[in-house]
Amino acid sequence: MGERLAGRCLCGACTFTAEPAKEAGICHCSMCRRWSGGMFMGVDCGSSLEFAEGAPVVAYRSSEWGRRLFCGQCGSTLAWQMADGSHSHVSMQSFDDPGAFIVASEIFIDEKPANYALANQTTKMTGAEVLAMFAAQPGGDQ
Repeated sequence: MGERLAGRCLCGACTFTAEPAKEAGICHCSMCRRWSGGMFMGVDCGSSLEFAEGAPVVAYRSSEWGRRLFCGQCGSTLAWQMADGSHSHVSMQSFDDPGAFIVASEIFIDEKPANYALANQTTKMTGAEVLAMFAAQPGGDQ
């Protein structure tokens, strides 16, 4: 991971720091689109995400393996996280400088609506490819 960077929600009630990767990824799955109001632009932060004490972070358990974090005051999308909290993909747009990240990949490309496309070249994976990749990892079938 990279250097520790700061970010926040729209109203500023949820501030955080994390050590994000340099590359961001896009998720086009129907859950991410409904949750974020468009494609979810996330940055892998591993286990480094730390919210300020007292931040009104709300977690919504959206699947057996994941939960979605948002601000309990303004509703801003903050992060997708493993259900056990061990791994986070933080909203690229919630960082103070979202332009610091290179958008390099897109997942669930088979669920992307046809009315938009990214201008840059990215690595693309279907939902089945993503799920197969995680299932192949140690502990991925649990």
